[in-house]
Amino acid sequence: MPDPTPDPQRDVRPTLEAVAARAGVSRATASRVVNGGAGVRQPLVDQVRKAVDELGYIPNHAARTLVTRRNGAVAVIIDEPEFRVFSDPFFSRQIRGISRELNAHDAQLVLLLVEGSGDFERVTRYLAGGHVDGVLAFSLHTDDELPSIIRRFRVPTVYGGRPEHAARGQDAPQVPYVDCDNRGGAREAVRHLVSLGRRRIAHIAGPRDQVSALDRIDGYRDVLPDAGGDFVVDGDFTTEGGARAMAELLDARPDVDAVFVSNDLMASGALRVLRERGLRVPEDVAVVGFDDMTSVAEATDPPLTTVRQDVEGMGRLMVRLLMERLNSDTGAWPGSVVTPTELVRRASA
Repeated sequence: MPDPTPDPQRDVRPTLEAVAARAGVSRATASRVVNGGAGVRQPLVDQVRKAVDELGYIPNHAARTLVTRRNGAVAVIIDEPEFRVFSDPFFSRQIRGISRELNAHDAQLVLLLVEGSGDFERVTRYLAGGHVDGVLAFSLHTDDELPSIIRRFRVPTVYGGRPEHAARGQDAPQVPYVDCDNRGGAREAVRHLVSLGRRRIAHIAGPRDQVSALDRIDGYRDVLPDAGGDFVVDGDFTTEGGARAMAELLDARPDVDAVFVSNDLMASGALRVLRERGLRVPEDVAVVGFDDMTSVAEATDPPLTTVRQDVEGMGRLMVRLLMERLNSDTGAWPGSVVTPTELVRRASA
């Protein structure tokens, strides 16, 4: 039987002094190496890292923060209710890209959801406490308090999606963003429908308090500037919202022969209503979505033609821009990035 008597030597957590002694360096040198400081020659760095591995030493987080002035954590703030974040594959893809890139930078993701206006106070307290090195914020709305909160505490931030002040061309503190070419992608979708010979092309729009939805409306209008107001119906980026909008559209314009839908979830709802009304896709009504959420687009009946944006890649880019700022000696911000889109053709159009 194993000896139940505890071994004091085995149970004692290795100290920084023990690491320094094993490596043959001073405690200060060992501290700079294990806590991410600079100014240590590479042979000594190698000796300290070898001692850390041999002893199983775990650096003290508080000490590391004092040396590097970093928390090793980044807040991801999403201004959407919990049910949307965990049901919409867009958010899971973006968070996956962010998480993978943060892992590569040895940083922790802290997820903060904003269910309503009452949550802004909680977010404010958290940011004021200095718990994170930076912020990645997305799904902003035009009445958002987040930008003003972030400016107040001067937290390094990257936005996912073009913020309202940038969309309106207003002067504002330089905060970089990562977005896709929403307007160009919408134009490509509508031009594709026109190329199919469709002449009564409608649009199911996203919420008009989000810049991405407004950009996609503008892209639709770029190609069809004379389309009547009854050809544009508002949705809410959810499956049920797309179904309601499609029903409203068919009631107003039963002659519609094509629909550009502002995201794939709404397009899936629209396809369901078209099927319930006895309309064939694409023979009677062609449908194009936006996002290329393959878990949605490849599962619809018929599979959905849609505009692809690299959501996971955009999440990675957000982290890279933030890390570039955090590691900058001058504190200069990198520029914003707008990524291209691509039409993915399937059976719906």
